[in-house]
Amino acid sequence: MPAVVNHAKRQLREGRLAIGVGLRQARTVDSAQLFKTAGFDWLFIDCEHGSMNLDTAAQISAAALAVGITPVLRVPGLEHHHASRALDNGAQGIVFPHIDTPEQAKRVADHCRFPPAGRRSMGGALQQTGFAPQPVGETAQQVNDQTLVVVMIESPRGVENAEAIAAVPGVDALLIGTNDLCFEMGIPGKFDDPRVADAYTRVIAACNKHGKHPGMGGMYSPELLERHIGMGARLILSGSDFSLLMQAGTARAALVRGFQR
Repeated sequence: MPAVVNHAKRQLREGRLAIGVGLRQARTVDSAQLFKTAGFDWLFIDCEHGSMNLDTAAQISAAALAVGITPVLRVPGLEHHHASRALDNGAQGIVFPHIDTPEQAKRVADHCRFPPAGRRSMGGALQQTGFAPQPVGETAQQVNDQTLVVVMIESPRGVENAEAIAAVPGVDALLIGTNDLCFEMGIPGKFDDPRVADAYTRVIAACNKHGKHPGMGGMYSPELLERHIGMGARLILSGSDFSLLMQAGTARAALVRGFQR
């Protein structure tokens, strides 16, 4: 059986936006169907800042595979077991935070793909191929092709090394973590600072030069989303369950209170 198509990766390969939503508060498997129906392409399952454990993330990933929304898990560190366990249990992509050098990028990319493309260990039958019995080499090749490896650029050093990072085989996308980047530059929350636009320009150019996909996160206002998508960002973390709940909840409470006479 062929591997389940990575919908977000297919969107990127076709030059389309791949629109993601962050999961921290929503921890039930029906989140996958809910956000698929809402129109998102991928789930950003946050195991770096959230308290969600691997088992919960794996259950959401399995549900996502079944409905065609790509489960992508942000791991809490660069150790190989964070990525391999998530991928062995349903994730189709890994986001690695705080990548500053091509050496780090090479190491984490190798964690995500089976030889000869990487150094991932084969743990047996996989959800990504429906647990179908088939030659193990065929499984490895199919899963390698559908795995999305995303490295986050979150520091001036990462921006400086963006071209070398983008040149690393096995890395699919460079996603700027704009909040942490602004903190590292000493301008927290100042997304309109020219240095932010310069960082995006450099990272997007590096991605375009080396055939990788530029991504953005941390900026969710319509104006900033439009600006950076116009600059060429394609892997878009467009918001989170928390922000969507707060926006809709605040609007609904205000609406209902407005009916009081």
